[in-house]
Amino acid sequence: MNIFSRYLMRNIFIGFAAAAGLLIPLFTTFNLVNELDDVSAGGYHWTQAILIVLMTLPRTLIDLGPFIALLGGIVGLGQLSKSMELTAIRTTGFSIFRIAMVALCTGLILTVSLGVVDEWFASPLQQYALQMKNAATALDGSNESQGNILWARSGNEFVTVKALDDHNQPVGIEVFYYRPDRSLASYVYASHATVLDGNMWTLNHVSEKNWVNGKEIVEVKESLKWQSIFTGMTLEELTMPSDSFSIKQLNQYIVYLKNTGQPSIEFNMALWQKIGRGILTLAMILLAIPFTFTAPRSPGLGSRLAIGVIVGLLTYISYQIVVNVGLLFRLNVEMVTITPPAFLLIIALILIYQFDRRS
Repeated sequence: MNIFSRYLMRNIFIGFAAAAGLLIPLFTTFNLVNELDDVSAGGYHWTQAILIVLMTLPRTLIDLGPFIALLGGIVGLGQLSKSMELTAIRTTGFSIFRIAMVALCTGLILTVSLGVVDEWFASPLQQYALQMKNAATALDGSNESQGNILWARSGNEFVTVKALDDHNQPVGIEVFYYRPDRSLASYVYASHATVLDGNMWTLNHVSEKNWVNGKEIVEVKESLKWQSIFTGMTLEELTMPSDSFSIKQLNQYIVYLKNTGQPSIEFNMALWQKIGRGILTLAMILLAIPFTFTAPRSPGLGSRLAIGVIVGLLTYISYQIVVNVGLLFRLNVEMVTITPPAFLLIIALILIYQFDRRS
């Protein structure tokens, strides 16, 4: 790598920093406004809302990765173009294609860095923030819909948990046992449970119904031991949204869903979207090249940035529509999540090739 390549990479990284410095405070403000809507007098306080927004800053950075790549590339290369430094570099034999490859290497470093942040920082912090929020909202007696509903299946046994309390203990447990002919053999309801070691639960305030020869037998018990079928992951993890999981957790969750007979397409989508987002980031940094060389002597960097914001926003919305349509119609996960970013990457390479030939 020669001095010109290092100089180009340094300026592109400066562009990334400038784009992040512009976008992250803006979107963080939006996130704070959303969190303040959930603030209540008896549970979730505004100080906790601010702390949770700060803890989810790495997740915001990950989500804005493609935007940062596009706008950062426009800023970094645009400044060099405006000052004629890019023209001077090209006179030394640097082609547009070679400049694009330097930008691609810079984007690859950004993509890998964001992947590391996602796996080891953004996911744990976001999950901890969500658990903190759930614990805070659990203190508010007016909140009747805290937590997520959990389902699991093992053979002919089906279980649902209504919510988790502020100590992450299950509340509102229902256990259904079915016969091979799909008729209901027994039903157990417990108001709450205590999770013990070895996936053993103590169900408390239990009402058990059994059907024998067409007759219903009802028993009320103070407690009942039950072997949980929620295995492989903690209950707190099972209540987390798919976008908060690391790659390792997503793989574990997909295995758990398959073992318990539940659909796993949403979490497969989330897993492959991480790869798709990386490809999209590389495509965006390459799209900055046509923005730079369309009118290299034009001083209107602001207009290029405005167009870049529009292109980035339309790309993000289009990608989310494609992913949600694929989820709705249960289309092939890899095709839905990888094809649009790969198609955009090919378009960017074609545009660069055409600009390189013209020069």
